[in-house]
Amino acid sequence: MTDTPNEDTSMPAETASGADVPPDHLAISPRSKFHDAEKLSRGIGIRFKGEQRTNIEEYCISEGWVRVQAGKSLDRRGQPLTIKLSGPVEAWYEDLGDNPPVAKKED
Repeated sequence: MTDTPNEDTSMPAETASGADVPPDHLAISPRSKFHDAEKLSRGIGIRFKGEQRTNIEEYCISEGWVRVQAGKSLDRRGQPLTIKLSGPVEAWYEDLGDNPPVAKKED
């Protein structure tokens, strides 16, 4: 997550074309039904509560939450434990340059 997009020129997910904005719900875990390696390979930028984040395991824009790893703890299957945080979520593809369209929930 290198560049912060300019919020004034970003388009909401509903008005941007589907290929230019990330999906509403995406997870990095291959075990999740929301995992999509092709979309993840493009690089996803995430802004949560106005702060750009790099430690997001899963997000949902429409429901307004993200999952982050809870320390170094592992569950009984050896997967990292995660906690769910609520708040406004914005996502964009990093491969689109300085001012990519941003997917965010309309208020």
